[in-house]
Amino acid sequence: MKALTIPETREMLLAAADAIIAQVDYLTEVDSAIGDGDHGIGMSGGMEKAKEALGKLESPPDINTLFKSMGMAMLNSMGGASGVIFGTLFIGAVKGLESKTELDCGTFADMQRRALNAIKERGKAQVGDKTMVDALEPAVEAMEKAAPGEDLGQMLEEAAQAARQGMENTKAYVAKFGRAKSLMERAVGHQDAGATSVSIIFDAMRDYVKQS
Repeated sequence: MKALTIPETREMLLAAADAIIAQVDYLTEVDSAIGDGDHGIGMSGGMEKAKEALGKLESPPDINTLFKSMGMAMLNSMGGASGVIFGTLFIGAVKGLESKTELDCGTFADMQRRALNAIKERGKAQVGDKTMVDALEPAVEAMEKAAPGEDLGQMLEEAAQAARQGMENTKAYVAKFGRAKSLMERAVGHQDAGATSVSIIFDAMRDYVKQS
């Protein structure tokens, strides 16, 4: 598949939201090990609101509107650092981007690079800090490497694999942010919840495209 239409992009985003909601208990378990234990509930609630927002868009004029609506719903409903960061994952993807009516490899890779840059600018996290950036940055790099091939499914396959490896890598890191920061070496051996959510989102997007 070379590109998604506006309706197909909406369905892909809904699939990502459903995947997070389905994994609420897993995300709670992951976060409870070194965090506040509220990541699963926060992400699930945010994705429920995102689904509502996407459902209210009868005839969205472009893909930009879908991503912005999803991100704003999460930002306004979740609160806290996760709401800001995961809202930025979607809002930042289309900020300053010209109107797009189809989602092809090059556009999607560019959008995710924009999102990554916005998140790093806002949160100041880098790879190795035990945050969602550990999963997102390698996924973006994989997308950019694969984008010239023009196979959306293959690009997302490589991005999902990179995100999962990035998530696994967080087990070896000492946290630089959040409650886990105070645990220092005791956080080693546990994966980051934000990186886990990123991995779930990329898995869901890949699955949707490959099954379409």
